[in-house]
Amino acid sequence: MAPVRFLVAAVKILLVEDDHETSAHIVYALNGEGHEVAVCHDGREGLESARAGGHAALIVDRMLPGLDGLSLVRQLRAEGNHIPVLFLTTMTGLSDRVEGLQAGGDDYLVKPFAFPELLARVHAISRRGVGGDSEPIRLRAADLEMDLIRRTVQRGGKPVELQAQEFRLLEYLMRNMGRVVTRAMLLEHVWDLHFDPRTNIVETHMSRLRGKVDRGHGGELIHTVRGTGYMLRAD
Repeated sequence: MAPVRFLVAAVKILLVEDDHETSAHIVYALNGEGHEVAVCHDGREGLESARAGGHAALIVDRMLPGLDGLSLVRQLRAEGNHIPVLFLTTMTGLSDRVEGLQAGGDDYLVKPFAFPELLARVHAISRRGVGGDSEPIRLRAADLEMDLIRRTVQRGGKPVELQAQEFRLLEYLMRNMGRVVTRAMLLEHVWDLHFDPRTNIVETHMSRLRGKVDRGHGGELIHTVRGTGYMLRAD
């Protein structure tokens, strides 16, 4: 069988992994797809490198010397850094995965893993953070503005603090402004889920997002289309 190849734009990735053998294999796989990889073997070093910016995605091991992966990502999110994050771990429990996602991770991959799966997940999260040359730098809807480079949101000139998943949810709504987006569309394009997990994950995140974007401002931008989905409308 021919090896899996991914036709995607090359990006710069930050890898924080204390196991030198594992990091070498990951770097080899990512380099083979044309990506540039910066490597840190310590959590505190990784935090400083992530703060410096310039990366399209962060791959971070949960168990790190100096500063563990969860704390590293929590600190970045607290500082308003929305770089897409893929956690690597040997921890297989559902509660462990949930903890990683709640800390601000975008995806979670358990060791040992197949490199085609690693590549697919890295490409998926990096697409959320970096667009191609033809992509807009900013998205606007009325007095709501999203900066896709700085990963910031303002409404009426005032900053709106969003978690990573809320940012992606709002980005998808803004890219589809004036169109109805269904729950299935949100699950697929925001959460990369091609099935219905039978939870209220969409409704919960949407409620939080509406509270941050609409509450206390002149008018509502995010609307529920009963029985269908949601629409961001700037009229």
